[in-house]
Amino acid sequence: MNWTLVGAVLLSTAGLLVLGGLALRLWLDARALAREVDGAVSALRRASGAN
Repeated sequence: MNWTLVGAVLLSTAGLLVLGGLALRLWLDARALAREVDGAVSALRRASGAN
């Protein structure tokens, strides 16, 4: 088997795994940020006396 082809497949697989991990981390960070923004909006509503 051509070792260059095997190396290319392994490198592309590793790259996809890294991109998947980064996408998961981005999703978790965005979810946490959305929770913080929601909490800040709720605090502002309570502070202003609005319902």
